[in-house]
Amino acid sequence: MEELKKVLETYINEDLVRIVLSGPQKEQEETKVRIRPVLLKGGLRFQAEIFRGTKAFHENYEQKEAVERILAWMEDSFKQLQLTGRSGTVSALVSRKGKVTVKVKKQETCVKKPDLAHNKKKNYLLEEGTPVDFLVDLGVMTSQGSVVRSRYDKFRQINRFLEFIEDILPELPKDREVEILDFGCGKSYLTFAMYYYLKICRGYDIHITGLDLKEDVIEHCSLLAEKYGYEKLEFRKGDIAQYEGPQKVDMVVTLHACDTATDHALYKAVKWNTKVILSVPCCQHELNGQIQNEVLAPVLKYGLLKERIAALVTDGLRADLLEQQGYETQILEFIDMEHTPKNILIRAVKRGKACQKESEAYEVCAKALHVQPSLERLLAEQKSPLEVYEGRKRAMGTGASMKGEHAR
Repeated sequence: MEELKKVLETYINEDLVRIVLSGPQKEQEETKVRIRPVLLKGGLRFQAEIFRGTKAFHENYEQKEAVERILAWMEDSFKQLQLTGRSGTVSALVSRKGKVTVKVKKQETCVKKPDLAHNKKKNYLLEEGTPVDFLVDLGVMTSQGSVVRSRYDKFRQINRFLEFIEDILPELPKDREVEILDFGCGKSYLTFAMYYYLKICRGYDIHITGLDLKEDVIEHCSLLAEKYGYEKLEFRKGDIAQYEGPQKVDMVVTLHACDTATDHALYKAVKWNTKVILSVPCCQHELNGQIQNEVLAPVLKYGLLKERIAALVTDGLRADLLEQQGYETQILEFIDMEHTPKNILIRAVKRGKACQKESEAYEVCAKALHVQPSLERLLAEQKSPLEVYEGRKRAMGTGASMKGEHAR
């Protein structure tokens, strides 16, 4: 921690823009911390916004206190630190064995002098008042940089997505081109934002491919990418299930891919041994047609409740399947429920080797609800029939017969 202490003492000053602590080390109340400089009557302080569950709490520290508090958090609570300042950026990552890796990059671009006001408006990564070409063309901003009132939810969604991107920056390589695939990119608000932030603001060497079925959308997005000079952003017409793509992919993004298209995108990511997966599922119809359970029958008879339960079960089982493949998986709130009911984001980071044994708890749950997500089926096709049989047998009890199991 000594190296991190020296770096923090250098960068925590009036030119600090923000610090984000993320990746909880264990089960705990605190899930994330954001720190920024503020100017109070007593002078310069560093305000920590501490997230506990669904609530946020604020504490103000002097410079020395801020350094000590951050070191304590990194020692006991968090695995990742991302610091942005006017003179550079710092990333720190704590390994499972407690080793701290610190990387410093000087002369950061796209960083303004921070606003030190105590009660200031939300500090977005893409700030209101600064026009961004693609946001203007997509109707989110005016040419003066003001956010169009009717598009403010989209502006917030874009910035929220970039916060998730910022959290996983330590996982992306800096010494080579980063390959990113965006399945079901649609109008590509977030695809353009991802390219702009990573390439122009953060200086990453990236190549992004956006894939969608709508030819007119692909054509329009391709023209915009050419207009902005985004040479390493391309769009292709194609189906997720049929797409082969490159052999090495660093990050897979799938936002609002409908129903089993999400499963195919997750399967592709696992097959490519992708380091980072960001997925916002949509329209989880598949399990709604499968789910059955005698105990839950009084609840499942109501269509609306059945639909919501099936959607939650779908995403929970998807997350568990990713964990079985060696991913550290989180289910996070993407955007406030008041803006869209499709507000769950699955974030997965590859940490270990794939586990060939099926999760016993997963099998018990899936059997009790009589469900099988497409992701399970796709992954099972990579295993031998004996492995699949043994997994089912464990879930049903030693010596149990496969005969009479729910048809899938």
